[in-house]
Amino acid sequence: MNKYAIQHDPDSEYAYPLDGNTLRLVLKTARGEKFKEVSVLWNNKYEFTARRKYARMEKLCRDGQYDYYVCDLRSGDVRYAYIFLLTLPDDREYYYSEEGVTEEYDFKHGYYTFFQYPFLNGADVVRSVPWAEEAVVYQIFIDRFKRGDREKDGSYITQGWEELPKAKTFAGGDLKGITEELGTIRGMGFNALYLTPVFQSPSNHKYNVTDYTSVDPMFGGDGGLRELISSAHGLGMHVILDTVFNHCDESHAYFRDVKEKGRSSAYYGWFIVHGDVPEKYKDGTCNYEIFADCTYMPKWDTSNPEVREYLIGVALTYLSWGVDGLRLDVADEVSHVFWRELRRAVKGSYPEALLIGEVWHENGMYLGGDEFDGVMNYKLQKVYADYFGSGTLGAKEAADKINRAVMRHRRQTNGMMLNFLDDHDTPRFLHGSGGNESALCAALRALYFTEGIPCVFYGTELPLTGDGDPDCRRTYDWTATPRYALYLRELAGMRETLPRGEFYAAEEGGSLVLVRENGEERVKAYFGKTEAQDGTVLYEYRTVKEKK
Repeated sequence: MNKYAIQHDPDSEYAYPLDGNTLRLVLKTARGEKFKEVSVLWNNKYEFTARRKYARMEKLCRDGQYDYYVCDLRSGDVRYAYIFLLTLPDDREYYYSEEGVTEEYDFKHGYYTFFQYPFLNGADVVRSVPWAEEAVVYQIFIDRFKRGDREKDGSYITQGWEELPKAKTFAGGDLKGITEELGTIRGMGFNALYLTPVFQSPSNHKYNVTDYTSVDPMFGGDGGLRELISSAHGLGMHVILDTVFNHCDESHAYFRDVKEKGRSSAYYGWFIVHGDVPEKYKDGTCNYEIFADCTYMPKWDTSNPEVREYLIGVALTYLSWGVDGLRLDVADEVSHVFWRELRRAVKGSYPEALLIGEVWHENGMYLGGDEFDGVMNYKLQKVYADYFGSGTLGAKEAADKINRAVMRHRRQTNGMMLNFLDDHDTPRFLHGSGGNESALCAALRALYFTEGIPCVFYGTELPLTGDGDPDCRRTYDWTATPRYALYLRELAGMRETLPRGEFYAAEEGGSLVLVRENGEERVKAYFGKTEAQDGTVLYEYRTVKEKK
């Protein structure tokens, strides 16, 4: 037995409450390790030394290195103490506690070494946002979707609608255009919108904000957003707004004040300036913190309480207009203190508001119930791009990566992850698959089957293609027939029939298998590949339902 591979951490994604009296435990062991049984000895922490209850753990899934065993403990007394009992095929037994793996265990003095969840406090239960469980999201890059207002000042528009975009060109899309097409979007099975930023900004993408207090006139101003929210709600749709609290544009009034007055500015401490005044240098660098290498995007100092108060006020303002959720840009570069304060403020007034962070890498530190509800699931996006799109990932490797990502989070959190195949920052899926629409259909089915919130980038129904930014942000072709509109609606209907509970992946016969199950039924979706005579890779999929 590989003792060094065995791992469990209390009060983490390996020990957390599912509800007010249910504690989920997860134990990691070496992949392929043979056990006759893996079980938990447990009780009220004050009675554990005298008597213990027994619960068998079930192996849920595996990744490239580990097997994952799971069990749920339910008790009227929520002061848990527990250790693990590992039984090998030859009946040898080992205990696993805070002391590690041992052949013997001193139960009489167990209060020194047992694992504990000392009290299951209701406030520590990660709560699901009710509407998120049903959400099917359509993401729109506003400037490229549709121009609805033909009377607005269009002098800012610098590209023809049919032309390929460049980084700084404007096509003229606006909020009225989205409002006009809400029925079309709803008809494809979508019940939520995710809009890129709407704040005043000199760019087409609006991620460099000049003024947070009003919606950019290019998009239709405050009235355009309010009308869109009202119309969406009338159709039973929710609206998620992209917000940018890591940085702003250099033309923001507060940063301009710092440039003019330096240290004497009331806003000097709102930014991170290494000198008396912000300066740009000929080599393209500057003496203040920025987003990426963009010297025109100075970074807010969210360690400053005044900055936190200001930006949280922005969030609360748009939520008061009826916005249902926030997508939080560059979330991993903003202080944890800020996110915790923002969550308390938002959930205090709008408990059903959904908070989604943009975090590309490891993200568990944001998902303990005190910061975000979920994050944009780039780890899953990469797996599906590599398995279905480029074909560079095999079924076994894909299943391993999916399971590792799933087991890094609490079960409730997995239900609120924003899952997607592509977005405004990545190449279109169809580009990565070399135009293979069979791959697109299979990947979309996998996306909708996966636990969490499926999010589809505008134009996928046509389908649109394109390389990375700005090519992935092409304009919507309103002269084309959306060939996959009915397919997307079918997938939305399929999703409603899936059991809720566990989600994991496996490999069977060379196919990637995605599994959804609860206590009564299990549904497996098989995704395999064949090769046509011309060498084109074709993707096959089938679904099997089983009684547990």
